[in-house]
Amino acid sequence: MSVTSMGDGRPLRVLVTGGSSPSGIAAARALLQAGFAVFTVGSDKARIEEAAETAGGPTPLVCDLADLAAVRELQQELARTAGKIDGVIHLVGGWRGAQGITSQTDEAWDFLERSAVTTLRNVTRVFYDDLAASPCGRFAMVSSTAVGSPAAGVASYVAAKAAAEAWTMAVAEGFRQDAQGPEDPTRGGQHSAAVVFVVKALVDASMRSSQPERKFPGYTDVEQLAAAAVGLFSQPAAELNGQRLLLAPVPAGAAST
Repeated sequence: MSVTSMGDGRPLRVLVTGGSSPSGIAAARALLQAGFAVFTVGSDKARIEEAAETAGGPTPLVCDLADLAAVRELQQELARTAGKIDGVIHLVGGWRGAQGITSQTDEAWDFLERSAVTTLRNVTRVFYDDLAASPCGRFAMVSSTAVGSPAAGVASYVAAKAAAEAWTMAVAEGFRQDAQGPEDPTRGGQHSAAVVFVVKALVDASMRSSQPERKFPGYTDVEQLAAAAVGLFSQPAAELNGQRLLLAPVPAGAAST
């Protein structure tokens, strides 16, 4: 099996959630260019279709990932029309901040819990069996360096990200336990992995062009994130599984935009 295809020659199928975001567009484009069959998901039909066109033609799909029944319908539709999914790059998130602990609002927490935690729980629960069965199953989410040094003003944000990370590590443990079961000679040991990409924040070309005076110190370009997503499929699952992978920032001039 090559990096991007199965033993029968068909391309690995990768689902990019949050597909209408700049990071989703970059990831979909990079995966397509690498030879994967790519499906992008968004909650707004017009936006995800426009994003898919910008990304070069992944298959756009509409789904509210915070709705478990809707995610199950999405998985069933994909299984019926395209086949089981080999990878999920989960790029649904969002940010909310405040002045301190006492100004953390329930509205902000509800938003963050829904976008950062509920969507991830739903996607991993529904697509886990697909990823576990794939000879090259991969799941990745994006977290923040702030989780390691939480500040009062972003308490809700870092708590939601920490919960999402913990869930992802549990998914990784599930893959590890699967690999310790009865050996399947067709799979060659552990073949699925879940990882966390860690960044300070993400930046894209439109952000740079709209704020040319700003340096975005410590930010990671979405193109670097996209390249890292592609690279997951060429690295051994046993080495990747359960890793927090820090994506070091690159200078603006060095980032592909």
